[in-house]
Amino acid sequence: MSKSALQSLETIVPLSDGGTQVSKNPVINEYEQGKRFLEQREYSQAAVALHNALVGYEEIGDEAGVANASNQLGNVCLARQEFENALKNYERALAICEKANDRMSILAVSNKIVAAQKGLKQYDKAIARCLEMLDHYQDNRDPQGTVTTLEEMAGIYVSSGRREKAADTYRTIASIHKNFGHKNIAAGYLEKAAELAANT
Repeated sequence: MSKSALQSLETIVPLSDGGTQVSKNPVINEYEQGKRFLEQREYSQAAVALHNALVGYEEIGDEAGVANASNQLGNVCLARQEFENALKNYERALAICEKANDRMSILAVSNKIVAAQKGLKQYDKAIARCLEMLDHYQDNRDPQGTVTTLEEMAGIYVSSGRREKAADTYRTIASIHKNFGHKNIAAGYLEKAAELAANT
């Protein structure tokens, strides 16, 4: 490619001056604005903008948009500790991701569902969701995802008073690390398991 084909900075900068970089689609603008409000912890404004975006995506039949807006609305509700509403939004997003067989998004939303279920003290449901996630991670041969999910499960077991189950989970994590030659890390998890077992 010749240098003359490259666009100079001078020709790029003016494009954003008149606001022409903003999408002509008002639904996308609402969605992006909602995400910005969420980042700034302006939860009421985020909820309004994302709700407007969700309605807009529904009207034009954009399922990916509905999933994204539902997910972000779930994030707003989770931040406000409105766990029931968070769960409803995440479950709607998950249904669309599952229909599209979008495995990465399924895992991302599932993590959020677990957080909402923990908030509602629905520990058995959270464990069941984690087990589904483990199946995905094992199918993908993803040991990092597997370990992270097992750690989440151990925490849920502790929160729900099932310390022996938590100890078993830490032993499983230790064995995974041992298989990868991470002896010190494995020893740390075995120590956690021993502490939990001693206090059951």
